[in-house]
Amino acid sequence: MARRFDRDRLVIASHNEGKVEEIAALLARFTVGAVSAGALGLPEPEETGDSFEANAVLKATAAASASGLPALADDSGLVVPALGGAPGIYSARWAGPAKDFRLAMARVQRELQDRDRSAFFVAVLTLAWPAGGIEWFRGEVAGHLVWPPRGELGFGYDPMFVPEGGAQTFGEMDPAEKHQISHRARAFAKLAEACFVDR
Repeated sequence: MARRFDRDRLVIASHNEGKVEEIAALLARFTVGAVSAGALGLPEPEETGDSFEANAVLKATAAASASGLPALADDSGLVVPALGGAPGIYSARWAGPAKDFRLAMARVQRELQDRDRSAFFVAVLTLAWPAGGIEWFRGEVAGHLVWPPRGELGFGYDPMFVPEGGAQTFGEMDPAEKHQISHRARAFAKLAEACFVDR
């Protein structure tokens, strides 16, 4: 059985402002104060894991240890089967040192060319406690890729991803609507049910 979250404050173990905003929005209905790792000046650990789960655990445990607070980390990315699963866990690295996702999206388009445009987003959320102990939850959303990118909302690969059954990209979609169906929202729903309900 998952450990219940019984604290008033946690660290969002990310320096990515888009992720921090999405996770903070998901946490809003709970009485939890959230602060980002960036705001606390915590270093970004090197993501040396070989899976979304491993990297999320690495980030959450590093932030929990450094801050003395429970930490919630996200590791997420775009998986394109026609590219052998790339960019996958390297999704952020495809954006280069400047984290320019226009370059990353252009690379996906260049490498994909006229192959199958099916894709899915994966998010793994890990909650770690400073004294030890972790819980992790995975969410996915399937869809397909479009070119050129559309929309200025969201972040990362959102402007080229249309969720299954939809017509808008995540980059065009109202954030509140995206929060209902995204990979991060699906992972968070599992986390909330396991760890935050009945607080």
